[in-house]
Amino acid sequence: MDLTPALLQLATQALDLVLDFKRPADAVLSAFFREHKKLGARDRAFVAEAVFGVLRRYRYLSVVVPAANPRTLIIAWLIKSRGMSGATLEQFARPELIDHIRNAKTDDLPLPVAAELPDWVIEKLQQSMSDADILALGRALQQQAPLDVRVNAHKAGRDAVLAQLQAEGLAVEATPYSPWGIRFKEHPAINRHPLFLDGSLEVQDEGSQLLALLLGARRGEMVCDFCAGAGGKTLAIGAMMASTGRLYAFDVAEKRLANLKPRLARSGLSNVMPQLIASENDTRVKRLAGKLDRVLVDAPCSGLGTLRRNPDLKFRQSPESVAELTQKQTAILRAAARLLKPGGRLVYATCSLLPEENEAIVDALLAEGGFTLLPVNELLAQHKIPLDTGALLKLSPAVHGTDGFFAAVLVKSAA
Repeated sequence: MDLTPALLQLATQALDLVLDFKRPADAVLSAFFREHKKLGARDRAFVAEAVFGVLRRYRYLSVVVPAANPRTLIIAWLIKSRGMSGATLEQFARPELIDHIRNAKTDDLPLPVAAELPDWVIEKLQQSMSDADILALGRALQQQAPLDVRVNAHKAGRDAVLAQLQAEGLAVEATPYSPWGIRFKEHPAINRHPLFLDGSLEVQDEGSQLLALLLGARRGEMVCDFCAGAGGKTLAIGAMMASTGRLYAFDVAEKRLANLKPRLARSGLSNVMPQLIASENDTRVKRLAGKLDRVLVDAPCSGLGTLRRNPDLKFRQSPESVAELTQKQTAILRAAARLLKPGGRLVYATCSLLPEENEAIVDALLAEGGFTLLPVNELLAQHKIPLDTGALLKLSPAVHGTDGFFAAVLVKSAA
């Protein structure tokens, strides 16, 4: 790709819009590309790569660039991350700026800068992690996430799909933990592949797939995905149920449930009932009290475990927003717990790395009585899955190659 002044200017404009951190970076970029419809695919790819590249290394690049601004941050990213030569960049930046960036000393950076995490996140993680582990986690979160897909067990088998994709020349492998997962080594346009279009494949991180496995929904049961969103986990649960029983997909966002509809149509499942609710106290929720076999709560959270995909999230969250989220998580979990029959199973999960959104929420429910903890490592061992993070599921991109995930499995006590 030949960098031109016009292309660098476009990338600078896009980054400038993203850096106010008022909206998700992917939404800002989508709007930017709609305004620049004449941009070709390669130019769009460069703009997106530059924006997300800077976001992933923002604290580091801000150290190596004097008086950082969107343009100089992209110049620094091109030199430090893309390895572009100073000679190539001479028409875009002053020689003294290029020399400063190339010669900047970065051997002894503070932990928050090296890990590319806000100071307040570092402080919270240090309550349960060593600095070395935090650094390893931060470096893993700076990498681009792989493309994971889930084979729809209602329509296809993983071995057959894997063989077909390999025969087509795609670099793929089975995921090490999820029995339905396939990982692509590159990022092909999977949404145009026949197996995606016919519902045999769904894009879903391996860690997310494991939540359906922990829920363990069976044929003919009454089950609820309490915070269904666009339905990735809902569809995995429905496939486990072989399209039998009844699976409620609750969410408070009409747009997210609308995104579920085409996915549900492709999946071939007939047991899913999407329902828009006003809150966790909606009458649609209350009328199911004590009737359900299993409930999944993939709670709204800070999303810090997904920074490989959403690096701007770390700048859009704060201690105050996390405190608000923990109140919401507590209320949602309590409401979901009331839906279960005695002996029913409740899975609480987040894609957060913070103990206050994870262990603390679960411990509070356990302290109220009526539930016992079912060790996750025992459940995974029953499925012969080579993964042991103890009684709680704690997935890390640094250790497991997945997004950061937390999950606890609880069983409602007999009356």
